[in-house]
Amino acid sequence: MTTTATSPSTAATRVRPAGSGVLTQVEVLTGRALRRLRDPRLVALSLLQPLIMLALFSQVFRSIANSPGFPSGANYIDYLLPAILVTTGSQSAVWSGAGLATDLRNGALARFRTLPISMMSLLVARSLFDLLRNAIQLVALVLAALLFGYAPAGGVLGTALALLIGLSVGAGLSWVFIALASWVRNVELMQMLGFMVIFPLMFASSAFVPIAGLPPWMRVIATINPLSYAVDAARGWALADPALGATVSALLISAVLLVGAALVASRGVRRP
Repeated sequence: MTTTATSPSTAATRVRPAGSGVLTQVEVLTGRALRRLRDPRLVALSLLQPLIMLALFSQVFRSIANSPGFPSGANYIDYLLPAILVTTGSQSAVWSGAGLATDLRNGALARFRTLPISMMSLLVARSLFDLLRNAIQLVALVLAALLFGYAPAGGVLGTALALLIGLSVGAGLSWVFIALASWVRNVELMQMLGFMVIFPLMFASSAFVPIAGLPPWMRVIATINPLSYAVDAARGWALADPALGATVSALLISAVLLVGAALVASRGVRRP
């Protein structure tokens, strides 16, 4: 009687788990990330900053409604909220990069490398979690704006489209910061880069005042600022004056950023 010996490498190959499909991995990892929303402190803090901005800007800058270039017949809160939806989406994108940098620093992703899962699934799950958190923020902003008299000519449909544009901008930029984090891998540096990029884009744009009311040098920057396209698109739908060119430009820029940054991130996250 003969006995066939099994080599250790062959045995290891037989028992190695095959792993689940990418969609299943994304679903499970997204569900894992969503558990963070059970912490009311996290939800409250994520809502606090955009709500403060809405409250302050709607009261401090309401006299801008009398400035040149302001849409006739519109209240400042109707003019402001679409911009706040877009800028909040942009600011929330920084959290995506900071969160990934934290996971890379504390070794969370290193532990996932030992499992039979795609590293890209981790990035997609993180982006979906941040997209949902961003959606919660934007819905809360709309509800809060109602207390300040928000009643745009575009109604519910216009506001919903403005919200979707804000989400698309947030999705595109979140992948940009995810890509940066996959290569930089430093939380403090990610936060500094985020503020350096987002705040100039926010204030050198058409977000808070009409471009005609800006200084000449800033007017030039605001005209070519990609965030201005998104703000003008969101505001146009909310005020029942759709800017189709700005809408197409905003969505196209967001899509290009998302795809390009996802390709860069997929390479960066595989680095040891």
